[in-house]
Amino acid sequence: MNGNRRVRVFSDMVVADVIESLKRRRIDVCFTENKQGAREEILRAIPDGETVGVGGSVSIQEIGLIDGLRHKRCDVLWHWNCPAEEAEIVRRRASRARFFLTGTNALTEDGRLVNIDGIGNRVSAMAFGPETVFVVAGINKIVPDLDSALDRIKNVVSPLNARRLNLDLPCARLGRCTDCNHDLRICNVVTIIEGKPLHTNLKVVLVGEELGF
Repeated sequence: MNGNRRVRVFSDMVVADVIESLKRRRIDVCFTENKQGAREEILRAIPDGETVGVGGSVSIQEIGLIDGLRHKRCDVLWHWNCPAEEAEIVRRRASRARFFLTGTNALTEDGRLVNIDGIGNRVSAMAFGPETVFVVAGINKIVPDLDSALDRIKNVVSPLNARRLNLDLPCARLGRCTDCNHDLRICNVVTIIEGKPLHTNLKVVLVGEELGF
C-alpha cells in the first residue's frame, strides 16, 4: 500500500467517526462524495416556492445551490446578493425563513459544530428561527477537537474572511488573530452546537471535497 492510499484510508476512517459522532448528538447527517451530490441532496429536500435564507457562506456559493433554488421558484434571502442598503433587512428575513443554508467554520471529530460571527445572524439562525437548517461541510472543516477548531477559525478562517471582505483588520494584515477590539471585528459571537437544537431540524451535509475556507 503506498503513502497516498494510507492517507485516503485514514481520511475515510475519520469521516466515518465524524458521522457516528454527529448521530450520537442527535444531529442528522448525510455524506456525499462531491459538490454535485450535496447540491442535489439539498434541492431534493426543499419544495418548490419555499422561502430560503442563506448565511454568509463560501461553501454554499461553491456548490451552486442558488441557481438551483431559483429554478425551483424559491424566494432566496441572501445578503451577499442584494443592494448594500437592503442587507440588514435581508439578514433578518433570512433568519425567519422556513429553510436556512449555511456552512460551518469547523467540525470536530466528536461531532461539535463550531462557528464565529461578526454580526451573529448566521450562528443564531443555525440554532433557532428557521424550521430546517442545512449545514454544508467540506472535509477540510474537520478538526480533532475544540481547541483545534477555535485555532483554525481565529488563525485561518477569520484572516481569510477579513481579506475577502477587504477589511483593514490586524488579522487580515498578519494572517493570525490578535484578539483586536476593532469596530469591524469579525469574531464577536462564538457558538458551539453540542447537540441537535430542540426545535430545529438540523442536518449536516458532509462533502468528500474541500469547500470554503
